[in-house]
Order: sequence, then C-alpha cells, then structure tokens
Amino acid sequence: MTPNPRQSQLLEAVREQGSISVEALAERFGVTLQTVRRDVQRLAEAGLVARFHGGVRVPSSTTENIAYRQRQTLHADAKARIARALAAEVPDGASLFLNIGTTTEAVARALVQHKGLRVITNNLNVATILSDSPQCELIVAGGAVRTRDRGIVGEATVEFIRQFKVDIGVIGISGIEADGTLRDYDYREVNVARAIIAQSRAVWLVADRSKFNRPAMVELAHVDQIDRLFTDAEPPPEFGSMLEEAGVEWQVAP
Repeated sequence: MTPNPRQSQLLEAVREQGSISVEALAERFGVTLQTVRRDVQRLAEAGLVARFHGGVRVPSSTTENIAYRQRQTLHADAKARIARALAAEVPDGASLFLNIGTTTEAVARALVQHKGLRVITNNLNVATILSDSPQCELIVAGGAVRTRDRGIVGEATVEFIRQFKVDIGVIGISGIEADGTLRDYDYREVNVARAIIAQSRAVWLVADRSKFNRPAMVELAHVDQIDRLFTDAEPPPEFGSMLEEAGVEWQVAP
C-alpha cells in the first residue's frame, strides 16, 4: 500500500513510541476512533504495524531480536533518561548485577561516577564501560560469549551468578505482556536473568515504552518478581493496574 499523509504520520508515531493505544492516536491526530482503527487495519494488512487489544505496535519477530547495532541507537534518549533515573536511586557502596542489554549498558554509563560499587555482570559491554571507573569493583561472569552483542551466557554463567547475593539486580527485557509476563528471545540469556533475580535482594527492571506489548518467545519471569520498574513514559492503562496489583513501584524518567 501507499499510505496517505495521515497514515504516514500514524506509522511514524508508532515507530517513534514502539507501541501506542488507539485512543492516544485518535487524540493526537484529532480523528475518531473508527478512523484510527480503519487506518491501523490497512497498515496491519500491509505488514507495517501489528495490532493488539486496544492498540498498535511495531511488527517484530517472536523468535529473533532486533540486531544489536540497531538496538544501540533505537530509543537511545529514552534509555539514557531511564538510566539516569535509576542511577539516582543507587547508593554509593551498593552491590549490583547488570545483565545483557543496551538499556543496562546505559545504566552502566550513568553509574561511572558512583563510589564503592561492586558490580557483577555477564555483559562485556558493561564491563568495558565500568572498567574506566576507579571507584567500582568489577566482576565479570564466566561462560560462552555471544559475538553479536558480547553477552555471556550458558550454564557456567548461571553457576557463577549463584555464588553471589547482591543488593540490587538490574535487568533488561525484550517484552512485557499485559498479563505481566516478562519475555526474551534466548533461553540461555533467560536462564542467567532468572539466576540474577533469585540472587538479588531487590530486582529493578529497565524497559522503555516500546517493550510494552512486544512479543518474544521465552518466558523469563512475572512482574510480581520485580520490585521496581524504570521506564520513559507512563505505561498503557492496563499495565498500570497490573503493576499496581503485582506490587511493583514504577517510575517514569524525567
């Protein structure tokens, strides 16, 4: 299809935010819900967007993540804001896990000036960032290195993580479903993240707005296993009530 000007703007809005409700689109463009639904239907039939109940998102695979280099630039400003908000809550002298992901790498950059941290990571990019901080004791997990993003995964990594009990486990995620399921793509990475959750006194999740209603194949955990969520925009209404029921404190980065 060749989108008309309004449909092109709608498509750009979806790509900008990752996912957005039909109501928000109608308000943004000053049209009726019926008009938005008709536009979304046409765009979905062309494979340009994917629909979910009450909204629309960018189409994505449930089996394979976006390429790492693309993820580095995607929503970079949002990830930096999330990272600064989280870093402001981390006290000097804390112990942390930081797992794989471009958002956790942003968190590492925001923590460089902290003092007395002990950080354990299975992400060589995080290790590179924090190795420049003389005030941080850095511990890198053993295991198999994924060449595509320099993440460390596998059973050896899981066993390594299980040696520690830290103050805060900071994890990224590929998708959050409306029922509270947290999902990712690589079962080996998921197993490490599960170990991080189990070995953390508090678990803080970092996720930009594009992660809401984004599908992925492997179930990692449920939001009721998370203590705090740091994001860049107010979650869709159905997520707000779900997070409240799960007892998750969520914070929108300024």
